[in-house]
Amino acid sequence: MSRLLGAILAGGRSSRFGSDKAEALWQGRPLVEHAAAMLRPIVDDIVLCGRSYGDLPAIADRPEGDMGPLGGINAALHHARAQGFAAVLTIGCDTPHVPLALIDMLRAAAGPAFVARLPVIGHWPTTLADDLDAFLAEDRKHAIRAWAERVGAEPVDWPMLANINEPADLARLSQDGAPEF
Repeated sequence: MSRLLGAILAGGRSSRFGSDKAEALWQGRPLVEHAAAMLRPIVDDIVLCGRSYGDLPAIADRPEGDMGPLGGINAALHHARAQGFAAVLTIGCDTPHVPLALIDMLRAAAGPAFVARLPVIGHWPTTLADDLDAFLAEDRKHAIRAWAERVGAEPVDWPMLANINEPADLARLSQDGAPEF
């Protein structure tokens, strides 16, 4: 079976949130810990992209910080390829619950795949590492959807997932709840 690296993207500025949302508490634990707990049973290893936190292995965004989510995805792809992984499963630190059925759909795609409504969640073969380097070197907007279209990634339709961008989103999640991992 091919090895899968889980990558938690956490290099953003949290400007809409107003403080470090990776460390914002939900159900008594930081959001980044919920993301790691969700990934552990389904990946072979986990890295945290764009920052460090606790004992999670951290890698710097590539080619540099402040590139948005693609900088983290690029770092994860290159790290995974160098370590012998076949693909990377990416999620944001601000998405504490991704259903296993959705992960299965992403992995079942014929090639790269991402969640249409939340493209930071995706399954990316490591063979895309050099293409993403080239895309990020171009003088253009560096959007996940634009790169995904370029590499023929399949958009997977899924109802909106809890995504924490503002304190009100975290308050709603605390009221509505989600499964524990």
